[in-house]
Amino acid sequence: MTSVCAVIPVFDHEHAVGSMVAPLRRQGLTVFLVDDGSGSSCAAALKRLGDADANVRLLRLPQNQGKGAAVMAGLTAAAAAGFSHALQIDADGQHDPMDLPRFIAAVRADPLSLVCGRPVFDASIPRHRFYLRYLTHAMVWLNTLSFDIPDSMCGLRVYPLAVVLPILTVEPPGRRMDFDSEVLVRLHWRGVRMQWVPTRVCYPADGVSHFRLLRDNWLITRMHTRLFIGMLRRSPRLLARKLGVAA
Repeated sequence: MTSVCAVIPVFDHEHAVGSMVAPLRRQGLTVFLVDDGSGSSCAAALKRLGDADANVRLLRLPQNQGKGAAVMAGLTAAAAAGFSHALQIDADGQHDPMDLPRFIAAVRADPLSLVCGRPVFDASIPRHRFYLRYLTHAMVWLNTLSFDIPDSMCGLRVYPLAVVLPILTVEPPGRRMDFDSEVLVRLHWRGVRMQWVPTRVCYPADGVSHFRLLRDNWLITRMHTRLFIGMLRRSPRLLARKLGVAA
């Protein structure tokens, strides 16, 4: 049986997170809000959301650990609560709630696959961010020896929990902005099927970004180096899979 919930990592997004919770609840999804050590005003806003609806469950990390850590805490809590799948969505309002039914329909059609968002950007995306994404795309293509992952950075996706939880314990991905890309590469190495759903993405003018240029670029560089070494070890199997022969 497929039972889907939602996981939202939150760090000082008190002005936008409510607008993301509401459409998820209209879809009938239980929502896990993971407070990644937010300040008092955001913590209070999250508490109000949790107090108002028993199907909005609040987890609080005692200090900020990063987006990846918050997502992993939410996925673990979702599995412990008996859900089979968790829809990850960012708290900052970039994702279009109108696209949610297509993600849910995709996972119900193929419950063993990972359903990933393939962003369709509007004019609000900063041009430097648009082009810099392709540096990560190119490294992901290298580290999977394929073009199977067209975009590893979109924060809207649905995980089959039985597939992703072993990754979190055996070879845990990065705990900050490096999480989204690394977990997809590691799942691809394991042969997990992936579906790609086009989804509209905007950058709100008053949006809150927690990307730290030096720290996060260093973490992403370390991630790509780590994955490249992992790819070299796995390259015979990856190439055999690509050629359709036994490794």
